[in-house]
Amino acid sequence: MKRMIPLLAAALALATPFASAQQPAAYPGQPVKWIVPYVAGGGTDNLARSLAEAMQPSLGQPLVIDNRPGASTNIGVSVLMQAKPDGYTIMQAENAALLFNEHMFAKLPYKPASDFTYIGAIGRFPVALVVHPDFPAKNVAEFVRYVKANPEKVSYASPGNGSPHHMAMELFKQKAGLTITHVPYKGAAPAMTDVMGGQVPTMMLDLASGLPIIKAGKVRVLAIALPQRASALPEVPTFVEAGFSDVNAYAFHGLIGPAGMPPEAVARINGELHKAMKAPKVVKLFSEFGFEALPGTPQDFYKLSRAESDRWGKIIAAAGVKLD
Repeated sequence: MKRMIPLLAAALALATPFASAQQPAAYPGQPVKWIVPYVAGGGTDNLARSLAEAMQPSLGQPLVIDNRPGASTNIGVSVLMQAKPDGYTIMQAENAALLFNEHMFAKLPYKPASDFTYIGAIGRFPVALVVHPDFPAKNVAEFVRYVKANPEKVSYASPGNGSPHHMAMELFKQKAGLTITHVPYKGAAPAMTDVMGGQVPTMMLDLASGLPIIKAGKVRVLAIALPQRASALPEVPTFVEAGFSDVNAYAFHGLIGPAGMPPEAVARINGELHKAMKAPKVVKLFSEFGFEALPGTPQDFYKLSRAESDRWGKIIAAAGVKLD
């Protein structure tokens, strides 16, 4: 018996390192790729980089921004769908991937309801109706009267077909009974440039891109498309106050991953995202952008996305918007 004890101890000593080696490493054990489906330097990219910077110290690994613009964010989604669902590739998704594309594209190679892991909502950029300073309307009522008195003579700019700005104006057109010609651009910057220059008289503009030119007086803002006034522009009325209670539109953002991500990875990123939203630099950025944070569980994010997809599906169908 005495002879067996040393043998048993030796066996345990050999087994212990082997057992420890089989334990899964704590997540994350390597850098995490963060896909942004837009070009660098825009509002979405700036938001992603600010959040990633705030999350990284606590997460313990770099969050590497990977810009994959194009095709109504479908290029970024394609990269995400090809990634392993191991928690090391995530994407900042917005209206196109979450709400719009499934209603606009006849053949979409993914289903938002089942092909994503919903990690957490980030929040939403308010969208505002702006006009060139010389446009003969100082409020929404005057805008509606002018457009109706000049049918098919007024055009509006947007950053592109299927953008939140495009669909926000289509929603307003439906509710107000207006005829306005859509002029799509390749991005918010050229669209804003032509509205400031008077080549196109109006557009729906997100505050992340447009707040500086609004405050500089280069465009006049008539209304905010949210139920309550935006903290960044408290003096600007809402469409609700103008008599259009259903004109509620915004650029909605959240983090997603490929379907089947490990629950522990989802919980960790969701928790770090919530902490980052409270960081002073991020709070300041949100305030400057007029951005409304929407912290919550993955389940909250999924339910909100699906409800908004149903709402916008009806609006898109009524507008007859189709993309190939």
